[in-house]
Amino acid sequence: MESYLDENFSGVQPKNSPVEVLQRWRNLCSVVKNPKRRFRFTANLSKRGEAAAMRRTNQEKLRVAVLVSKAALQFIQGVPVSDYVVPEEVKAAGFQICADELGSIVEGHDVKKLKIHGGVDGIAQKLSTSTTNGLPADNKLLNHRQEIYGINKFTETQARGFLVFVWEALHDMTLIILAVCALVSLIVGIAMEGWPAGAHDGLGIVASILLVVFVTATSDYRQSLQFRDLDKEKKKISIQVTRNGYRQKMSIYDLLPGDIVHLSIGDQVPADGLFVSGFCVSIDESSLTGESEPVMISAENPFLLSGTKVQDGSCKMMITTVGMKTQWGKLMATLSEGGDDETPLQVKLNGVATFIGKIGLVFAVVTFAVLVQGLFSRKLGEGTHWSWSGDDALEMLEFFAIAVTIVVVAVPEGLPLAVTLSLAFAMKKMMNDKALVRHLAACETMGSATCICSDKTGTLTTNHMTVVKSCICMNVKDVDRQSDASSFCSEIPDSTVKLLLQSIFNNSGGEVVINKEGKLEILGSPTDAALLEFGLFLGGDFQGERQAPKLIKVEPFNSTKKRMGVVLELPGGGLRAHTKGASEIILAACDKVIDSNGEVVPLDEASIDHLKATINQFASEALRTLCLAYMELENGFSPNDPIPLSGYTCIGIVGIKDPVRPGVKESVAICRSAGITVRMVTGDNINTAKAIARECGILTDEGIAIEGPDFREKSEEELVKLIPKIQVMARSSPLDKHTLVKHLRTTFGEVVAVTGDGTNDAPALHEADIGLAMGIAGTEVAKESADVIILDDNFSTIVTVAKWGRSVYINIQKFVQFQLTVNVVALIVNFSSACLTGNAPLTAVQLLWVNMIMDTLGALALATEPPTDELMKRVPVGRGGNFISNVMWRNILGQSLYQFLVIWYLQVEGKAIFQLNGPDSDLILNTIIFNSFVFCQVLLKVLFVNFVSSTYVINEW
Repeated sequence: MESYLDENFSGVQPKNSPVEVLQRWRNLCSVVKNPKRRFRFTANLSKRGEAAAMRRTNQEKLRVAVLVSKAALQFIQGVPVSDYVVPEEVKAAGFQICADELGSIVEGHDVKKLKIHGGVDGIAQKLSTSTTNGLPADNKLLNHRQEIYGINKFTETQARGFLVFVWEALHDMTLIILAVCALVSLIVGIAMEGWPAGAHDGLGIVASILLVVFVTATSDYRQSLQFRDLDKEKKKISIQVTRNGYRQKMSIYDLLPGDIVHLSIGDQVPADGLFVSGFCVSIDESSLTGESEPVMISAENPFLLSGTKVQDGSCKMMITTVGMKTQWGKLMATLSEGGDDETPLQVKLNGVATFIGKIGLVFAVVTFAVLVQGLFSRKLGEGTHWSWSGDDALEMLEFFAIAVTIVVVAVPEGLPLAVTLSLAFAMKKMMNDKALVRHLAACETMGSATCICSDKTGTLTTNHMTVVKSCICMNVKDVDRQSDASSFCSEIPDSTVKLLLQSIFNNSGGEVVINKEGKLEILGSPTDAALLEFGLFLGGDFQGERQAPKLIKVEPFNSTKKRMGVVLELPGGGLRAHTKGASEIILAACDKVIDSNGEVVPLDEASIDHLKATINQFASEALRTLCLAYMELENGFSPNDPIPLSGYTCIGIVGIKDPVRPGVKESVAICRSAGITVRMVTGDNINTAKAIARECGILTDEGIAIEGPDFREKSEEELVKLIPKIQVMARSSPLDKHTLVKHLRTTFGEVVAVTGDGTNDAPALHEADIGLAMGIAGTEVAKESADVIILDDNFSTIVTVAKWGRSVYINIQKFVQFQLTVNVVALIVNFSSACLTGNAPLTAVQLLWVNMIMDTLGALALATEPPTDELMKRVPVGRGGNFISNVMWRNILGQSLYQFLVIWYLQVEGKAIFQLNGPDSDLILNTIIFNSFVFCQVLLKVLFVNFVSSTYVINEW
């Protein structure tokens, strides 16, 4: 069977499988009782084709719109005359522009129309909003706005009710055939024996069919409710918005035209809108148009489209169009109907169902032929072969019903659905454990993980950073928050303190704002927040420092440059650049330093050695180090010029404490005992990385710590020898992380899980078998690229996900073992009995009952068992392991033989054992046989499924 599955049902990846591969296995599923149910949780490939066509259309429309807008710019002279008429209902609501006009401006990149309406400020005025304070927080006005412009939600397929699932269950072809048999049986039986004696068999089949239908529909309906709850969790996306003058987090689904939204690297644009202000904004529109080239956004090209992603820079935007009025809304409505890719395990079990279904079909045909031949032989012996009665017709009908019911039992339709049931159950439980699974396949793949490439910040550490040490004016000092700031600053010249505060408050992606309660609140990344908190401790005034100089240029921090820079125009004239970032990189860009007297002096060898020793000392104490520097610029500097990379004066170095999370060391130890290698990949200094890695138990005496630049210089042959030993990679770039993951997967066959929180982590998250995004610190781009979102950013939660993944695998093995055993026994018993005795001991009604128990209650009981700690004491299955192991085959065949012998013995010797005589003896014996068959399944579950799967199968691993 494994060779059949490998040949025909392999090739499906945990994610991003080609459409051709997904279509191929569907074409191979020839024996399907109920396609509506069997393929319910598989991707709708036709809808995906529609989405791809819509992307191509968007790409062409945007290309034309950009060309037209460029041409329009050349011909616009003065302010064009507008022929736009405001609809009365819009005017009555207090607005001066309608949703359709806004949509045509932004979606069409219509510069001419934008100028007609007075530019961004004019649109803001017509929307009754402020680009500074945002919308007023008046619920009545917000409701009016919502009525006119709509809500920021896209149309989704309506949740299906219970009766829909009943209707789908009724589409089972074998049940339809049995229903016809039941109808014929009723007609013939009543005609022959009258009512009610002649209706027993027919009504029995009808009752069984209805019971199967309603139990199946109930199980499927409950499963759909679980997925609906999980979908709601996936859509909880928040973004920074200014409303009523206050900066606040808000759900993207509450946004309205006129809202002022703050975007930074990694954010997804939540609705169509216009650029208000910002620097170096680069937008990735590939999700909407398929075009990979980033688009630069500025006052000249202010159009921002929903669903696109901020690749670089930061800005404020004003929302203009929401929900289904945007192209993204229409695209998402189509994509939501496309569904998730099926998982490799679902496909493999579809293959098992197809394989066994074909065998069952052959057995059913042969059984029917043997039973009919037996009837003909008997009638031939009696000389009545030319005389056929109603009883003979009913007997033929029973033979046909038995054959059809063998197909019902033999085609294990419940196998692929049991995977979905188990995955849905695991997803629901993992949600309680702070892990949101975005793709079904991640549950099962995580159980096979052999390697975890983890970030340091926020995953292994708490992500709550504070400045605890500093080296300013060449003097190293501890930062004691309990003491007064004046004592800390007493040895630092006032001019240097002023320069330091200017650097901290202006060269930052964070902000200090006043919240609704009137208290100061720090917004921004943990690193920025730590520096801003340090600046406030020093007595700095954030707003005062921000408003004094004029911001000329910003180059935001990213993982590749490992630095951030700004250019300021000073109040007294002149330009000054500030930079901060990785200590070695910034220090290498400096040629001067501020000494203890506050004087700028050349950076000699002794000073360099002192600062490098300070960096290493901070790093060895597991502190993250940042260097701050500045330089005076010539007045000829243009905002279009890049900020200089050298010639700076070092202001100082700060050491930031980010404590290791409680329980991380124990979790790493659990991973090691489970056969999972944990590697740390970070952008930090190598000494900081090694100190943290040792504290977490990641770096051992046999392991290697390497820096990204050294890793990049290695040849392919060197990497093959080196990578298995790498436990820590410091100063890594996103490309280094991607390369490491790719080598681990392709060269060494590892099943790799990767954690990440930033935009630059997206390629590695995409490349990995399982991408794990951080829910608190992660950007929307990282989350969208991930398969699982760790909601509490805790490494211990990743271990929980691995445990649940293994549990899913084991649970499905239990169910497969149980169902295949029942299938084999039912087939062999009825077939052998039909061949040897001319009748089948298990009737159509009895087999329907067994099938119902297997497909619903059996699946529910076996596929939803919670994980145990024992699962993390075994090595993982890894890539390419046999799903049905040798031990499982031994159990299946051994149990099948045992059950067959018991039932066959009862069939041969049952009457003698139980002293059965009289006309009802056959009926009583068949009832005893059926009950024995059922109790054998109970014994199978109790003894073999719980014990053998949990012990022998794990040992087989």
